[in-house]
Amino acid sequence: MKSIKKAQSDLVNDTCNDCGSYADIGAVIDEHDTLLVIEKYGSEANAQIEALKQAAIVRFAEVKMQVEPIDNGLRLSLIFAFSAEKMIFQLHHNL
Repeated sequence: MKSIKKAQSDLVNDTCNDCGSYADIGAVIDEHDTLLVIEKYGSEANAQIEALKQAAIVRFAEVKMQVEPIDNGLRLSLIFAFSAEKMIFQLHHNL
């Protein structure tokens, strides 16, 4: 166990002998990681992007967004107020 602790990053706090490594949440979530870029292609791209836009607006009042055309589709950029909001949105929409 001591050799494992010596080999790991200072960002990791391995304190559980029974269940494996525990990573400090700050090592996993970057507080400045608030931009989510989603690209959809094909004939359903517009409807899919619109649905994601509406879902973001309903759930997160301060979300900012931009839609731009790409080859055969659309790119949606969402900027959340907090990185946790981005993660919640990704998990909820399987992104």
